[in-house]
Amino acid sequence: MKRVYTCFCTDVIHEGHLNIIHEARKYGEVVVGVLSDAAMIRFNRFPTVSFEERVQLVKDIPEVSNVVIQNDVMYDEVVAELHPDYVIHGDNWLHGPMKAIRDNVAALLEPYGGEIIDVPYTYNEDVKNTDDRIKAKLAMPEYRRKRLKQLISIRPIVKAIEVHNGITGLIAEKTVVEHNGELDQFDAMWISSLCDSTAKGKPDIELVDMTSRFQTINDVTEVTTKPIIFDGDTGGLTEHFVYTVRTLEKMGVSAIIIEDKTGLKKNSLFGTEVKQTQDSIENFSAKIAAGKKAQLTDDFMIIARIESLILEQGMEDALTRAHAFVKAGADGIMIHSRKKDPTEILEFCDQFRAENKTTPIVVVPSSFNTITEAELAEHGVNIVIYANQLTRSAFPAMKKTAEDILKYHRAKEVDDRLLPIKDIITLIDEI
Repeated sequence: MKRVYTCFCTDVIHEGHLNIIHEARKYGEVVVGVLSDAAMIRFNRFPTVSFEERVQLVKDIPEVSNVVIQNDVMYDEVVAELHPDYVIHGDNWLHGPMKAIRDNVAALLEPYGGEIIDVPYTYNEDVKNTDDRIKAKLAMPEYRRKRLKQLISIRPIVKAIEVHNGITGLIAEKTVVEHNGELDQFDAMWISSLCDSTAKGKPDIELVDMTSRFQTINDVTEVTTKPIIFDGDTGGLTEHFVYTVRTLEKMGVSAIIIEDKTGLKKNSLFGTEVKQTQDSIENFSAKIAAGKKAQLTDDFMIIARIESLILEQGMEDALTRAHAFVKAGADGIMIHSRKKDPTEILEFCDQFRAENKTTPIVVVPSSFNTITEAELAEHGVNIVIYANQLTRSAFPAMKKTAEDILKYHRAKEVDDRLLPIKDIITLIDEI
C-alpha cells in the first residue's frame, strides 16, 4: 500500500482536517505529522493545548495509521525518513509565505517521483467558528500572560516589536515572511512609552498617564494574541508601582520593564547630554521587591533595566546592579547602550552569564543595529526588542505624503506609494 503524508498544526480537529484525511485515505496508508511546539510557534501561533494532547487528537482519527513528530516547518527530515508517495495539504499553501513550504516539498519529492495533492481549503461557518474560538482563547489574559516565559524556554531568542495601537498590533501579529526557505514571525509585542507618547503627540516624559497607557494595551489586546512586554519607564513611586503591576497582570500583560532612574524622565538615547539621575541600588531593589510581592501569579515578569552604560558609570556598576536586582526578585535584566558598536553590550552579557546562567537578558539594538539575533543569542541574550522601528518608518512616509499633496494640490503623485485600503482592512478580522 502506498503511503500518504500530511502535517497538522492545530489544537482542534475540525471538518477541514477530516476532509484532508478522507481524501488521503483514497490514495493509501495515512501518516500524520504533528508539528512540534517550537516549530508551531515559529510558523503559526502558540498552541493552547499540550503537544501530547495534540498528538492524541490525531491518533483518535480512525483513518490515521501512524502519527509522527515533525520538528520543523519544512519537510526535509520527515520526507527523508518516511519517503511518502504522496504529500497532501490544503490548497492555501499555493500562495503567500506558505508557498515556500510547498516548494520545499516539491523539491524533496521530485527525485523519486513523489506527488503533491492539493485539496481545496474548507471554508464554512463551522470551521470559521472553530478558528475564532481558538483565537479568542489565545487572547484571554490567563493564556497570554504566561506565554512570554514559555517562549523563553522554547525559542533560541524571543523577538518583540514595538506596537502603539490596534493596527500596529495586527502588523506584529500577522506579519510572516519567507526568506532563504524559512518562515519567521515576531514572538511578542513591546508597548513603548516613547512610541505611545509620540502617537498621542506628547513628549516622552511620563506625561501620558497610566490610565491612558492602559487603554493602549486594551486596544492591542482586543485584536491580537501575542504576549505583551510593557515599557514602565521608572515605575514611578513604589506605592504606585504595586498597583501598576496588579493591573497589568489582570490585563494579561506578560512583563513590565522598569529603568533604574529617578526624577523627570529623559530618553536614554540622550545619555549624558541631559541631566539624568540613576536610582540607588537599595531604592530600586526595594521597588522590585514590592512589585514581586504585589503580583498574584508566577506568570508575570518584572524586568530591571540598567542605565549604567548609558550614563557612563562603567561595566562594574552595571554588573553590580544586575546581580543586586536579581537578588531583589527581578525576573530578567535589560542592559542598554547608545553606542553603535555592540562590544560593551556583549561584554556585559558574557560577564553576567559567567555568574548567572538562567536569568533572561533583554537587549534593544536600536543604536547597535548591525548585530544579528543569532549573534546576540550566542552571548546569552533571550529577548531582543525592536523598540521604535514601526513609528520611525511611518513618520517619514506620512510626512512626505502630506508635503506632496500640498505641493501638487492633488493626490495622484502619492498614489503609487500608498497601500490600497483593501490591503489594510484585510488585516482586520470580522466577527
